Amino acid sequence: MSTAPTPFRVDVPERDLDDLRERLARTRWPDEETVDDWSQGVPLAYLRELAAHWQDGYDWRATEARLNALPQFRTEIDGLGIHYLHVRSRHEGARPLLLSHGWPGNVTEFLDVIGPLTDPEDPADAFHVVCPSLPGFGFSDAPRSPGWTVERTAAAWAELMRRLGYDRYAAHGTDWGSFLTAILGEKDTGQLTGIHISMPFARPPQEQVELDARDLAGLAALKEFQANEGAYSVLQATRPQTLGYGLSDSPAGQLAWMVEKYWAWSDHDGDVEKVIPRDRLLDAVTLTWLTGTATSSARIYWESHNKMALGPVGVPTACSLFPKDGRMPRAWCEHRFTDLRRWTDHERGGHFPALEQPGLLVGELRSFLAPLT
Repeated sequence: MSTAPTPFRVDVPERDLDDLRERLARTRWPDEETVDDWSQGVPLAYLRELAAHWQDGYDWRATEARLNALPQFRTEIDGLGIHYLHVRSRHEGARPLLLSHGWPGNVTEFLDVIGPLTDPEDPADAFHVVCPSLPGFGFSDAPRSPGWTVERTAAAWAELMRRLGYDRYAAHGTDWGSFLTAILGEKDTGQLTGIHISMPFARPPQEQVELDARDLAGLAALKEFQANEGAYSVLQATRPQTLGYGLSDSPAGQLAWMVEKYWAWSDHDGDVEKVIPRDRLLDAVTLTWLTGTATSSARIYWESHNKMALGPVGVPTACSLFPKDGRMPRAWCEHRFTDLRRWTDHERGGHFPALEQPGLLVGELRSFLAPLT
């Protein structure tokens, strides 16, 4: 692997798709849940229906073509092969923008926003987009030794942008990408024009601060999340290898493990496919399955869950808060993000804004980043 950018093209062997369909056909299903909701996990009837569509209706080649329509590359950074999309705008003066995904996502999460960001009618709205795959995710290499923390990944992203010739750039992130983007802000030495994150985290300040009703509701929701939704993170943070045997062997298991999170963390009336079409759900699951990265992508929790410093960030910052996502008190975040320019409590949306509300996310990025240089 070279440090020079090497063009990359997705070309999954047909035998891998045949193997996926054969494994789905041989799934050994568990017995049905004893409740009529999702409180015990993904309902059997729904997963069987979705798996049947994955087996016989979903078209990976269409998603492969969408990826291959965009310039993709791999390069070695800090000893690891990193995959990334690098889509330059046709507009002169477009501003560089780094997009970072999280778990259970991958670069397919951003496919619906790359076009509007790179090719708007108004040149003032244009960005050159760089979208890397996190270490151990998708077409990036899986680390073979411990130490690939979120901090190390942030340093790799800064090096990637330097290699691409971007002395100044903005950054956006969701989920782990939010933590990574904030760490870029912590370490910034003048490269960042601003950061936009959809899941800001901060420690409570030492002095007493006043919390409003939304702040208190957000803290209560986080406490409820830890009690009722946090088992996945505890398992991935402590025993990702053990979990990986099942996920790497069973596509139905991989499907259930990921789709439950898309259902639980997105904003809908009970039908997740109203906000994230089923083929977009299957894009993320299929890429994880075909690249065999269930275990390596889970290790980011083992490396970094509850281990980050959450230090001060001095670059211009915007935070987008969505009702089905985690929300920390604004007063806490103001102590960490010392140049907080924009704080938006949206009325709709969840953990996956690029999938659920792509137009809203693009508008937020344009509005916040337009005056920054």
